Amino acid sequence: MTEPSRTVEVERKYDVDVTTPLPLWEGIPGVDAVTAGEARALDARYFDTDDGALSRAGVALRRRTGGPDEGWHVKGPREGDGRLELGWPLGDGEELPEAVATTIARWTTAPLSPLARIENDRTAYLLTGKDGVVAEFVDDRVCATDLRRGAQREWREWEMELGPAAPADAAGREAFFAAVERAVRAAGGRDSASGSKLARALGF
Repeated sequence: MTEPSRTVEVERKYDVDVTTPLPLWEGIPGVDAVTAGEARALDARYFDTDDGALSRAGVALRRRTGGPDEGWHVKGPREGDGRLELGWPLGDGEELPEAVATTIARWTTAPLSPLARIENDRTAYLLTGKDGVVAEFVDDRVCATDLRRGAQREWREWEMELGPAAPADAAGREAFFAAVERAVRAAGGRDSASGSKLARALGF
């Protein structure tokens, strides 16, 4: 079986208005510079069983094109401050790869069907320090379609995800995110009203 990539996501999400200016990152602990924005066009389709077995387990399954990590992704249930994401290449065609089916079999082996489509016009910025990438900040303009109900929703949001050079200790991470949130609120951002893009696409 193809071995997946493994990433533990530790991130914070914020809601913003369409015209909200980007935050100013001066004074963020450990950050010396911010890269120029990189535009990414992302198109993801999410799948679940008819009775929502994956959603009930806190699991998301998607096939996404665009960006540096395009492919099939399984996001596991949240554990503490993070969430394990497994990734596989797109492969040939749009059929669910055997390795992905084997992975989600612990939650369901029932047939899957499209749940939602999320198109995302993303601009990504790297916050870097002396040891490398401290975090990635993304400015997302999202168009989401609930494929089972036909509803479409659009919004803008920000995400800040810790990178390999982020603080390793809880106190350091807390101080980092506290400084980020001060900058976000100063720019006009606010706490996210939804836990994920998929939940928001489905009206939760």
